[in-house]
Amino acid sequence: MISNAIARYVMGSPRKVRQVINLVRDMDVIKALSVLQNIKQGARIQVEKVLKSAINNATKKYPDIRQGDLYISRIAADGGPMLKRHKAQAMGRATMIRKRTSHITVELDRR
Repeated sequence: MISNAIARYVMGSPRKVRQVINLVRDMDVIKALSVLQNIKQGARIQVEKVLKSAINNATKKYPDIRQGDLYISRIAADGGPMLKRHKAQAMGRATMIRKRTSHITVELDRR
């Protein structure tokens, strides 16, 4: 592992984030960024931010490394805490709305 980046408490369910993550798993960084820019799912914005952060971490830590040499060695989306809200229902009841959060982890390595 050359560099990593973690985004915590990202609004969005881990299931929806994993759908985006599975598209770019084990790809070169440049190709992964182009794939992320061309999909229409909302979670791609957060995944793209974390990936760019990991790239910047790698170039700051190792100035001689190029973006073309890097690939995504590990990427994961784990569940974070849920915000629990209540919504009024019929006959005086209330139902719970769970607003899920995610923790996104990206690790880069050199090919």
